[in-house]
Amino acid sequence: MSTAVRPTLFALALPIFIENAMHVLTSTIDVLMVSTISDGAVAGLGVAHQFVMVAIMVFSFVGIGSSVVVTHSLGGGDKTGARETAVAAISVNLWLGVLLSIVMALNVSPLLRLMQVPAELFVYAQPYLFILGATLWLEAHNVSIGAVLRAHGHATDAMWVTLIQNIINAVGNAVLLFGLFGAPKMGITGVALATVFSRVVAAAIMIYLLYRRTGIRLRFADLFRVPVERLKRILRIGLPSAGEHLCWWIAYMTTTSFVARMGATELATQSYTMQIVHFVFTFSFSFALANEILVGHHIGAGRFDEAYNTLIRTLKVGLPIVVAALIPMAIFGPNVLEWFTDDTAIIATGTILLRISLLIEPARLVCMVMVCSLRATGDVVYPLKLGLVAMWGVWVPLSWLFGITLGWGLPGIWCAIMVDATIRGSLFMRRWMKRKWMTNAQKSRDGVTASIANLADSA
Repeated sequence: MSTAVRPTLFALALPIFIENAMHVLTSTIDVLMVSTISDGAVAGLGVAHQFVMVAIMVFSFVGIGSSVVVTHSLGGGDKTGARETAVAAISVNLWLGVLLSIVMALNVSPLLRLMQVPAELFVYAQPYLFILGATLWLEAHNVSIGAVLRAHGHATDAMWVTLIQNIINAVGNAVLLFGLFGAPKMGITGVALATVFSRVVAAAIMIYLLYRRTGIRLRFADLFRVPVERLKRILRIGLPSAGEHLCWWIAYMTTTSFVARMGATELATQSYTMQIVHFVFTFSFSFALANEILVGHHIGAGRFDEAYNTLIRTLKVGLPIVVAALIPMAIFGPNVLEWFTDDTAIIATGTILLRISLLIEPARLVCMVMVCSLRATGDVVYPLKLGLVAMWGVWVPLSWLFGITLGWGLPGIWCAIMVDATIRGSLFMRRWMKRKWMTNAQKSRDGVTASIANLADSA
């Protein structure tokens, strides 16, 4: 039984990339399968899935907070603190998942109307959102355990679980969507049920791996006994971080409602194009999360200069890789779009969006790496404040101006994304270079030292 391993950037980033690339690939396969029904089915599923993603963002505030606190504890040699933090995070996230599952399942129609989903798409969006919404607690469970495993350096385990989950999901989708092997043809409902079953299998494997890799055995009593001090540290990191995530997703959903006003064709165009862009986005996410784990370990050990240099090295490696991935996407994107649809209007607009992404994604990489690095130091309020100002003062208003008022449509909305990402990335980089995060980093380090001292006193 192992506990934690010494991580490196590529040792962490590669399995995280593969894990998330498999998520994206499975999502792409889902869209390809659903596109055999109609472009409207894809549009309806795409909007409904955004609510699921917002819920996952909510779960991530506990996962994010616990990951940072666990890395601080492990970096400072406080294994007991790391264990208590992990148990607290898993317990709290499970209850949060149960609550959101109930809320989502009881409010499917109002949520879809809020997004201005055309009435003809309800037949696709309603069953999908109800089934996935009612089982969000499974996703909450998996998010928290995955965060604990990665913080201990076991990112590869989470990758293999995702592989198994995605294979089950893809096979289940094919069987229930097309009625293979004598199964009933269940359409969108079948896609949702296959996703739920894959989550159940993943949850069981996660529990086993948690014990196998970290020695943490979950007991029923742990669900009702949460260390208050540990929870406070998780929430101090997690709540502002979740606020920044939620701010982004709500802004994205708001701009998607602008797209919905344009019609089902535009919604389908965005859904198809995002499937392609997500593969490049996965590179950025992988580097950002791996960098966060490394910086967190350095902060916990009091190695602030090494934490500073780690981010710089990550950007030097990450930016060329993201740019290299973008170029073939921009060149061959139209051909890939033809796999999804033969609608010439969708292909033409999607091609423009893919080429705008050449400017969006490098800026987004900087934003993601910076947010994760600041979070790892404990400097979590600044990203939230900047997100609120930039997203709602720049992105959303410019999306309305460019996309609706000036009539630029979807390309206008994506131009607004580019402006927002560029502004935030520049301001984040300025803060890091001036080391304004040092005060929060020292507080985080002091927290680990105090925890070890308290443990020694109690012993």
